[in-house]
Amino acid sequence: MVERATSAVPVRPSATPGGLNVLLIFPRFNQNSFWSLRAACEIYGVRCPAPPLGLITVAALLPPAWNLRLVDRNAEELAPADLAWADLVFTGGMLPQRVDCLEVIDLCQAQGKTVVVGGPDATSSPDIFAQADFLVLGEAEGIIDAFVQAWEDGQRKGRFQAAKFKVDVARSPIPRFDLLRASNYMYIGVQFSRGCPFNCEFCDIIELYGRVPRSKTNQQMLAELQALFDMGYRGHVDFVDDNFIGNKKTIKRFLPALEQWQVEHGHPFMFSTEASINVADDPELLGMMGKANFFAIFVGIESPDTNTLIVAQKKQNTRRSLADSVHRIYAAGMMVLAGFIVGFDTEESGVAEAMIDCIEATSIPVCMVGMLTALPGTQLTRRLEREGRLLPFEDETSGDQCTAGLNFATLRPRREILVDYRSVLLSVYRPAAFFERVRHVGLALRKSGLRADPNAPAAAPRIAKRDLIALLKVMARMTFIRTDLTMLFWRTFIGTARQNPAALQAVVIQMVMFLHLGEFAKFVIRELDRQIDAIDRQGDALSRFEAGPGARAPARPAALAR
Repeated sequence: MVERATSAVPVRPSATPGGLNVLLIFPRFNQNSFWSLRAACEIYGVRCPAPPLGLITVAALLPPAWNLRLVDRNAEELAPADLAWADLVFTGGMLPQRVDCLEVIDLCQAQGKTVVVGGPDATSSPDIFAQADFLVLGEAEGIIDAFVQAWEDGQRKGRFQAAKFKVDVARSPIPRFDLLRASNYMYIGVQFSRGCPFNCEFCDIIELYGRVPRSKTNQQMLAELQALFDMGYRGHVDFVDDNFIGNKKTIKRFLPALEQWQVEHGHPFMFSTEASINVADDPELLGMMGKANFFAIFVGIESPDTNTLIVAQKKQNTRRSLADSVHRIYAAGMMVLAGFIVGFDTEESGVAEAMIDCIEATSIPVCMVGMLTALPGTQLTRRLEREGRLLPFEDETSGDQCTAGLNFATLRPRREILVDYRSVLLSVYRPAAFFERVRHVGLALRKSGLRADPNAPAAAPRIAKRDLIALLKVMARMTFIRTDLTMLFWRTFIGTARQNPAALQAVVIQMVMFLHLGEFAKFVIRELDRQIDAIDRQGDALSRFEAGPGARAPARPAALAR
């Protein structure tokens, strides 16, 4: 997503003779995804956006005598020699990884390997992964010791479930960053807290991690950053917290320490994160984030309609001007990426126009617009089950909510929802509209100078070289290959360089992202056209559903199945 990160090749720890050989396999994400960022990866010379933070955290919890090897199938091939080496295989991931995770289980078991599966998808839908030898469900810190003891006692099958929301993350170890080949990735993730205090009906985070945010200590978090620094990593670090400001008191204690660490180390990292829109209500907090060198925040806006937000239990987005809130974040020097959802029960026919107007008013270039999806275990899924509206189809295993949502009988005509969604994508990812929003952000960002320490280490020369190479590749792509974007690119680039040069890096990042997102929007529109055509030919059997006692959702027409 951002400037190419650098790292020296990590030193691999030596194997323990006679120790158990554990192969950690991170499954592939489905390729047709908003966040695959293929073109951006090409520009920055990497293989995929980010490494498996959860899996390398699990690795840190395993006995020191066990020999560990990591294979990220998003960045490298799983070789026969890897499987031959392994005594035990760990795998698991998120919903968009389900297809490949099941394939990994089959592949490993065919070679006679014992397979342990965990992660958020297995925790939410354990029956899908019943073929695994072991299921380790919930937060790993709360259950992994029980699994290790069972293994050492000779058990070769089992199911272990952590108590929900009980893990003290202040005792979580430093992830095994040494298992990564950081040159494969655009950025590396870290985590300060888990959980979110809000109660959005469609969200699975509160079901997995609870509504009381649990945070690491300042010293613990800085030790993780120091580990990255010591292995030679420089560049983009993403705080993957469910809501970075879920506990404002704790985060306000942490940010000054983070700023001081950055100063003492010569600002080796630039940070991004996800936070609720009420971050804009706290100028002090925004200032702290800017001083620590945060440059981007992802916010869930979801809908411009107040009634929809109230019904979806996202009241924190109401009673405010979304445009004013976003522009306050720009004024603090951070660009905004946002999520929007189409398909709520309370939507009206003008939702497309209202959403487009909201995106233009906020000037947010990078908008993840998707269809409402009833994720496993959420309040939304439970309500739809009670109403007999949940659909038993498999689209959730393909792509992401941009192409595989609406897994329920809709109250509004499905065709109408799809047409509205298509209209939003067509409008906001029209090149002229996207680049105009980028230009506005370039003028609005107010990056303040970072506090410097003359005794801090200087940035490595390779970082300047890396950034220059990436910039030259962007310029070449926009000028000689994407000739349809040439005038838009250079107008935005030169205008920002003249009027607000401090914002130039953020502007280039967003224009690079368009190389992926513009093509991805075209892919989604083609898929929507296919679904709309199927409805026109076969009828709309999945909308205008009348729920009642004992009601069941109608069968999904075959033409709508992927």
